[in-house]
Amino acid sequence: MQDTKNAEALLLAWVKLTAIVKNSRITKGLVYNEAVVMLSLYRRYKEDGEGLVSVKELRTGTGMLKSLLNRTINSLEEKGLLEKVRGTSDRRTLYVKCVKERLDLFTGVHAASLEIAEKIMNIIGEEDTARFIGIVQKIEASGYSLESGREE
Repeated sequence: MQDTKNAEALLLAWVKLTAIVKNSRITKGLVYNEAVVMLSLYRRYKEDGEGLVSVKELRTGTGMLKSLLNRTINSLEEKGLLEKVRGTSDRRTLYVKCVKERLDLFTGVHAASLEIAEKIMNIIGEEDTARFIGIVQKIEASGYSLESGREE
């Protein structure tokens, strides 16, 4: 009985957090999935100055279905935010990278998202922020798939 109560409470908390994020329009100007892909490319760009990421790596990192990721990539390409690049050693491998000249469009969205994250951090405090991050990392590291409902 207690497990069911906790599961209900967790589910309700999840729904409330999702509503808060959705209503905050955390990705103003971009569809949520576009912002997720751009964040991956932007993080790589900050690491190596190029931001080249394979589509396979993006799919693994974002957990998006192949069809959804392809639509998202095509949409971002149409908006001029990323470009597709074929692998040099294996032409079957498709990479994407951010268009440097248009990166300011994403960084504006990213800055607004960071402001929302900072507001949440101010509400819950440093200790709970660190715990929340740790909990999410623990779930991710477990290999648990919300889609399949079991560990992979």
